[in-house]
Amino acid sequence: MDLLGEHLLPLPRRDGAAPFTVTSTTVREGGTWPPEQFSGIFGVPGGKDVSPQLSWSGAPEGTRSYAVTVYDPDAPTGSGFWHWAVADIPATVTDLPEGAGDDTGSGLPDGAFQIPGDARAARFIGAAPPAGHGPHRYFVVVHALDVESTGVAADATPAVLGFTMAGHTLGRAVLVANAETPA
Repeated sequence: MDLLGEHLLPLPRRDGAAPFTVTSTTVREGGTWPPEQFSGIFGVPGGKDVSPQLSWSGAPEGTRSYAVTVYDPDAPTGSGFWHWAVADIPATVTDLPEGAGDDTGSGLPDGAFQIPGDARAARFIGAAPPAGHGPHRYFVVVHALDVESTGVAADATPAVLGFTMAGHTLGRAVLVANAETPA
């Protein structure tokens, strides 16, 4: 199964990253985000900007840390929209509780930190597709890395994180959730 082609994943196709597994008690693969995972910051009714619970397994040998990103390639920006980025998750950690991506990163393990996404908030920002824009895909990706630290600054962008991870990515686990705001 080619996860990269299956979802039209907006990530490099030829970097040799091995697939592994990510699951969630919050949302299933191909499912719809629950109301709590929609954006309260952007005024979506019922939205609370609660990050999803995530668990992963089967990362490649040699994994020394993880990063997690949530990206909407369907946002009407010309460049998509980064909803969450977490760097430097220790290799011994294989799950994040629901709500880990709050303002303080209270559910993140020691050493891990959140990078400001496109809303310039260093926290999880929930789904917020414009009303009537149609369905949006949200790529929840766990990146297995061959370094303990990415070395990115806490005020970097997810694009800088992605660039920095490019030469250190051993594997990727991908879950795609969907959201739509009716007209």
